[in-house]
Amino acid sequence: MSKYLILLLFSVSLNAFSATDSGHQYNKVSALKVTTLSTMLASRGIGEWGYSALIEVDGKKILFDTGNRRDTVLKNAKDLDIDLSEVEDVILSHNHGDHTGGLLALRTELIKKNPNALKRVHVGKGIFLPRANYQNRALNDKQKLIDAGVEFIEYEQVTEIFPGVWLTGNVERIHNERNWSGRGLIKTAQGEIEDTIPEDMSLVIDTEKGFVLISGCGHAGIINTMQHITKHIHPGPISTAIGGFHLVSASDEHLDWTANKLKSFGLTQIIGAHCTGIDALYSLRGLLGASRQNVVVGSVGDQFDLENGVKAGFIAR
Repeated sequence: MSKYLILLLFSVSLNAFSATDSGHQYNKVSALKVTTLSTMLASRGIGEWGYSALIEVDGKKILFDTGNRRDTVLKNAKDLDIDLSEVEDVILSHNHGDHTGGLLALRTELIKKNPNALKRVHVGKGIFLPRANYQNRALNDKQKLIDAGVEFIEYEQVTEIFPGVWLTGNVERIHNERNWSGRGLIKTAQGEIEDTIPEDMSLVIDTEKGFVLISGCGHAGIINTMQHITKHIHPGPISTAIGGFHLVSASDEHLDWTANKLKSFGLTQIIGAHCTGIDALYSLRGLLGASRQNVVVGSVGDQFDLENGVKAGFIAR
């Protein structure tokens, strides 16, 4: 074979690869339901400063965060007639105790019914870094959880963990959203540095109606997270945001900026729980020109599904 023919075949192959790559068909989920199991507002169950949600996606059940107190999620799941023993995968959005506090108790109780309950725990790189001026509960409980049979899986990059179900890994901080207190410190070999919650990680579900974003606190910033999604997964619309977004102390100017950015991503539905802030949520509703049915304060037992959209808890309607 001549070198010219070889070059021609290589060129054709390269062009074919590029065409296939540019026309990549991404996995889309067909069924999705999200149920809030821990947040402050509750018309059923127990409210607390914390966050947890059950994600049911194409037959797979995932627990996103585990609340603050050891038994809140256990009790709320029971009140809501939800069997968490079928859940084998847990996502911890970051190290703070109001998101990790229930994990050990949940694992201890649920393995009585299913030895694989909550066996795989997905975390962002940096979650086990030692903190200088507060207790890292994820780090404190790590060995106990390993002894209880838990496997930790750590992520730095965007990763598809199930078809159409993605984890952001560590999020690039492009915009100066600074969704953290500024008081925390991380211990390093070179000394103490500001704790920006580098491990902050969100869950992203790709549907025909757009991405659904699920966040624990959004310490990386909701806009930074959305830009990370559209850059590293694909540039589709982000139609729905659920969870905590740490806007409780945001200024009017920052909320206005946030709303304008959210519009550019195509966001139409929000369940703003935990640290989103009630007044901030109502401000965003007005700035987005959204209805009270589509942008609601999160409460224990509220739901979102692809067919019906947002179903607010009674107290949040």
